[in-house]
Amino acid sequence: MPAAEVTVSAPVNIAVIKYWGKRDTSLLLPTNSSLSVTLSQDHLRSTTTVRADPSLTADRLWLNGKEEDISASKRLTNVISECRRVRKQYEDEARGKGEDVAPLSTYHLHIASENNFPTAAGLASSASGFAALTFGISKALASSLSHSELSRLARLGSGSACRSLFGGFVAWEMGEKADGTDSVAVQVAPETHWPEMEALILVASDERKATGSTEGMQRTVATSGLLRERLNQVPQRMKDMSDAILAKDYDAFAEITMRDSNSFHAVCLDTYPPVFYLNDVSRGVIRLITEYNRLHTTESKDKDGIAKGYKAAYTFDAGPNAVLYILRENVPEVLALVNKVFPPPTAEDERAEYFGRATEFMGKVDEAKIEELVDRLKIPSYPAGSLRRIISTRVGDGPRVMAGGYDAEVSLLKEDGVPKRTV
Repeated sequence: MPAAEVTVSAPVNIAVIKYWGKRDTSLLLPTNSSLSVTLSQDHLRSTTTVRADPSLTADRLWLNGKEEDISASKRLTNVISECRRVRKQYEDEARGKGEDVAPLSTYHLHIASENNFPTAAGLASSASGFAALTFGISKALASSLSHSELSRLARLGSGSACRSLFGGFVAWEMGEKADGTDSVAVQVAPETHWPEMEALILVASDERKATGSTEGMQRTVATSGLLRERLNQVPQRMKDMSDAILAKDYDAFAEITMRDSNSFHAVCLDTYPPVFYLNDVSRGVIRLITEYNRLHTTESKDKDGIAKGYKAAYTFDAGPNAVLYILRENVPEVLALVNKVFPPPTAEDERAEYFGRATEFMGKVDEAKIEELVDRLKIPSYPAGSLRRIISTRVGDGPRVMAGGYDAEVSLLKEDGVPKRTV
């Protein structure tokens, strides 16, 4: 029987309405719905090669060149088992109709996956990683599931991974059924809907966070009274955010994004013992964006109470790294302010890696205007090196098939089924 191989990539998504807390820890069913923005795979992605081969003797997985024990991770085994179950169901139905199909569900798998960004540093690596894993296995096993159906399988590995099965703006509906079959991701709007939306990721740390998301969530659900109040607010916030996205109402988008991020981290502080994800640099970013917006916004007399004139919106996942959502026309000024308050490296070779795509927005704002803004903001500069790097990106598409079959240029595996890169 011939082997089946596919290489795929999947994107990072950063939530603007956060998911925090599980009503079922085995099925990873959330206590609230959430909504995110999918970021471009041109800048942030997980790439995964999956080979299903009758000659293989065991399932094996390598992450960033290091072999992982699949049996030690219930989430990994759950995703792989469910993908196989879906394939087996298809094979049984096909054979019942007299069709001859390859028994792919019985083949062992070799899987190699790599991230082009730091793992477990608050940049949603588990979301893109499990999305790529699920999408890759489903393609290798010739599954015909829809992306929403695949999102249910990806959720078994990492809750937020279900949102990385779509591009653009994506909602994860919490669902009501005990078996989780209605807890799936749906696309609110495609990546082409709001092309002016950009993102700057200010990397304050690329180290593994002290308290993992799973541990933090469980502690919050068990101890935080404030969480219950947050859960009461989320349904209206989800509706308001969806409306803002569809209307391309940046002011509403920005205010709801920042309020929800603040609410999420307040719940983390209300947890006992408290969970700290933000650091001094994170708080400095919040202060900078808050004061900068204050210079430009005016109070609204509309019934929604949303201020008008926002220039930037911050959000923080479970980590210290800020994600700023900004309309493209405002990126040069915001970036120039960030560079004043958080000085970049001076060496040219370091600056190229530090800024990446962000260089295309530099040098487009009058230096005197930035100096005046900094003086009005009255925010002191941080030491050089406070930010590790700046990642400039935009709204992006969902998972991509990079190669269907073995491709020496693309595959992360060699012809013999072991990774090209090991550590």
